[in-house]
Amino acid sequence: MVHELIDPRDTPERQNQKLLKIVETLMRRAEQSSDASGEAYAQFQRAVMLEEEVRVRTRELEHALDLLNESNARLALANAETEAARANLANAIETVQEGFALFDAQDVLVMCNTRFGKHMADIYHLLRPGLRFADYVNLVATSVHLALPEGESAEGWEAYRIARHKDDHAVFNVMMAGNSWLQVSEHRTPDGGTVILQTDITDMMRLERQERERLLDDQSRVIKATLEHLNQGVCIFDAQNRLVGWNRRAGELLSMPAGKFQLGMFFATLYRQAADSIRILSGTRLDDVEAWVASTAKRAPLSFEIGLGRDRILAVFAQQMPDKGFVISFTDVTAERAAVRTISQVNETLEQRVAERTLELEDALSEAERANASKSRFVAAASHDLLQPLSAAKLYVGSLEDDLQDAGLRDRAAKAGNALVAVERILGALLDISKLDSGLAAIDRTAISLGSLLDQLKDELEPVARLKGLDFRVVRSGAVVESDAAYLRRILQNLASNAVRYTGSGKVLIGVRQRPGRVLLEVRDTGPGIPPEHQDRVFQEFQRLNAKASPSDGMGLGLAIVERACRLLKHPLNLTSEVGRGTCFSVELPLSTAARAPSPLPVPGAGAAVPFEHRIVVLIENDAGLRAALEITLDSWGLNVLPCASCAEASALLQQIDISPDAIIADYQLDDGALGTDAIAALRAQHGPVPACLVTANRSPDLAAACAGLNAALLHKPIDTGALRGFLERALT
Repeated sequence: MVHELIDPRDTPERQNQKLLKIVETLMRRAEQSSDASGEAYAQFQRAVMLEEEVRVRTRELEHALDLLNESNARLALANAETEAARANLANAIETVQEGFALFDAQDVLVMCNTRFGKHMADIYHLLRPGLRFADYVNLVATSVHLALPEGESAEGWEAYRIARHKDDHAVFNVMMAGNSWLQVSEHRTPDGGTVILQTDITDMMRLERQERERLLDDQSRVIKATLEHLNQGVCIFDAQNRLVGWNRRAGELLSMPAGKFQLGMFFATLYRQAADSIRILSGTRLDDVEAWVASTAKRAPLSFEIGLGRDRILAVFAQQMPDKGFVISFTDVTAERAAVRTISQVNETLEQRVAERTLELEDALSEAERANASKSRFVAAASHDLLQPLSAAKLYVGSLEDDLQDAGLRDRAAKAGNALVAVERILGALLDISKLDSGLAAIDRTAISLGSLLDQLKDELEPVARLKGLDFRVVRSGAVVESDAAYLRRILQNLASNAVRYTGSGKVLIGVRQRPGRVLLEVRDTGPGIPPEHQDRVFQEFQRLNAKASPSDGMGLGLAIVERACRLLKHPLNLTSEVGRGTCFSVELPLSTAARAPSPLPVPGAGAAVPFEHRIVVLIENDAGLRAALEITLDSWGLNVLPCASCAEASALLQQIDISPDAIIADYQLDDGALGTDAIAALRAQHGPVPACLVTANRSPDLAAACAGLNAALLHKPIDTGALRGFLERALT
């Protein structure tokens, strides 16, 4: 109930007054009451409790008053410290030697020291706290004590000053009236305010000017000394074309006394004094020089030469300087020009000698080309002339092998045949090298199936390798490459034959590695290997590392043909070898882009055996010995042979016996320039499409193409009897 009578919002004094009033009233009622002693005692208890609460509240009030007094004391102390700090800050700022001002984040002047703005007496009294930054800049820009640069207005300087105010840090110099200088530093505070420092740098600027003048004097002396040490003559003119500097060398080169050079004299005057002794060379005119000197625009460097006396030459170089003046230098180039004349004369002599030597070399080259062409013609002719009797000898030996009954005689005939085959290989290799060296070898690039080529190679060499006890393996490939069929077959045949020939034991492996857009055709063996110092030699003619090899094993021409053929076909050829471990030759071939795969290469001599009895063959061969040998060979096979020396003789003989032949075998080069292709065409015109075969020592692709167009078989000399019999078997089937 007591709590309900007291308002907590009253002050402690008011609450105590109310409690005392309540206690007094209750005590009075207790004394006046006639109730039972129990009720009086209860009222007494309540009075005691109220008194205790009054005592507690009184203590709380006293504590609160103590705290309030303590807070007031601390506040007073803080205020005193603040005022002291402000005073210290003001004193500190005042002791700063520079002018100091602080603007708040709203660009309002908070405080400044007495040195701030003291150089501008007309606005100094206006620089007080509360001044806005823009107004401060306007006051400075319009002050009579601000010395603006020439051509700059107060408005322009004010705009520049406001623009620099946007930077966090800015430092610039300001010139004041009376030739004094201020350095103004402006820095942004963390709360966005601005601090400005004004430093008097007049003494510093004066010292800097004095130092600059001293340096200029020193520099002038250094430049003067440098000019005097130059080997060139130098004259310096200012923007008004007046002489302001020169060195002694200029007078020496121009042959002018030192007294004629006077400070401040004009260029035209100096030129008139020297005009009698100099002349302008190298196509430059005097008007051009005078126009260059008189020009007020930016001038490009000018160079020309002048002559003095009979043989003295000076190179003159004039260049504009930044202050619109110019400098002219004179260099004595008499010795250099004399050297140039001498060199020119020497060059003319050398050119004449080079021309003479070139003519000699052209004659030598022509002679070498004629000799090379003559060599090629000789090799071709010699090969043809040698192949004719060689073919006859092979045919005679072949017929002897069939007729001889004695085993010893047959063995001798077989050895003679092998010797003839070795000679045939050497002649063929010489003919191939002659063609490749002469540059006359023609190539016919077609799509070639490596599978068919490798199958033929395996059939040819596997029996030979087996006789030597070698493991001969060919990994077949379905790749189709772009190359010349004849040359590619010769390349692979020579590499594989060499591997079989020089491998004593082990194996020979031929395979193909796939690469993007190409393949590597590899021939590996386990032979003796090739030492690194001999690996280049093996591709030269008549080079055989195995000195014990017999002529029947080759004359060292196989790899020479391989290297030349690969170079002609642009097929990269690589050799890797390790002595005692073996050798690997690899040829890089491009994959063919043909739409369809090529047909398999024909295998010479393939075909089933057919009877030749009562079959008539016309043989046209102008060489009597070879014609007789072929006749014996064909007759031994059971054929009826009509040997003739020319097409006319064959035509007349067939007309006389009134019969058509079953096949025609004709030599390509007949007497009186006649050709076997024409003979085949003439006989076919009389007797219909008779199967025909052309025999020749000519291995050109053009002749092969002609035979293909004629639908005639082509056999090369020396004649392979197996290939000849294969043709007849196909023709007579």
